Amino acid sequence: MTDARSNRSASRLADADSSPDPQSTAFDFRADAELFPTRSRWSTRRPVGYKRFACAAEAIRFAIEDLPPEALIGAYLEVSEERFDSVAIRRLYDSARFPLARRAGPR
Repeated sequence: MTDARSNRSASRLADADSSPDPQSTAFDFRADAELFPTRSRWSTRRPVGYKRFACAAEAIRFAIEDLPPEALIGAYLEVSEERFDSVAIRRLYDSARFPLARRAGPR
């Protein structure tokens, strides 16, 4: 069972088209979440490392609104032992089901 879960997670990270669609999954925005941003060699900003959040919605908002764009590209979010790549994180943020207020203005 663990191998199958690992294979599903790895394929989601490898192929953006296979990212879960938040409209068709029962994603729990209240679940604990871990965010693993990538570190950019070219950024002059202080690197952002692993962060743990009490709720996935806060992790998603942080990833989209606060992470430097280059750190989001290879980032992934882990919620209930399932991984979501940057495309899936964006879909969750843009979902009508996203429970938190979004920051005004483009990002």
